[in-house]
Amino acid sequence: MAKKMTDEVAYYYYDMHPTEEDLMGETEDHSTLVYYLRGVLTALFAGQRCSVYYNLNFYYTANRKEYPVAPDIAVIRGVKVGRVRSWRIGKTGPAPHVAIEIASQETWDKDLMEKPSKYAAMGVEEYFAYDPNEPVLLRDGHRLFGWRLDRATRCMRELPLDPQGRLWSMHLESYLVSDGAYLRLYDSTGQLRLTQDEAQALQTEIEKQRADAEAEARRAEKQRADALAKKLRSLGIDPDQITPPHP
Repeated sequence: MAKKMTDEVAYYYYDMHPTEEDLMGETEDHSTLVYYLRGVLTALFAGQRCSVYYNLNFYYTANRKEYPVAPDIAVIRGVKVGRVRSWRIGKTGPAPHVAIEIASQETWDKDLMEKPSKYAAMGVEEYFAYDPNEPVLLRDGHRLFGWRLDRATRCMRELPLDPQGRLWSMHLESYLVSDGAYLRLYDSTGQLRLTQDEAQALQTEIEKQRADAEAEARRAEKQRADALAKKLRSLGIDPDQITPPHP
């Protein structure tokens, strides 16, 4: 068993050697957005068989010197999250259903011009690229781009933004919406997809507001009761001696 694990880890050259992307490093905007999206997607698929990976090397041939593709975010539905060094499509599991790249000055041209065809060759079904930078790096001043695999031709088809500037992901069951440094996800009713921490904070706030409303209602009821008792006493009536009517 130990030998099998060793062979698996050593199968590809770039499992043990850095790629150009590894050596570039990340900007604060890039790492913040990736962390946020991982949180949103982890919460979205909580309780489901779904893997969300960050910067994992993906291979799709048996060539040990194959240069990997490592999307900033990869979503593989129907597969339980596991600890893997890399991912060989067809052996470790299927191709990602969704790949997301966060653009940088060094990568944006490849993200738009080269990655769609690479992801199509791998069998990735949806690919999205987003530019969180200010000023915007990508063409025409747009931040959000998307492609979907045409299974008949095995080519990626670019997706047009809808009139609200959104893209729909069938696998994420969400609209992707540009929000400056953040790429937001919304459900079909327009509700923002939240991270687990955000959802917990929202639930805590809702419960606090409910408790505050109930406390305020009790205070108001007591004030009304006190006012009525004061009025009765002014009329010479002891409110404590009044028997409440039967319901």
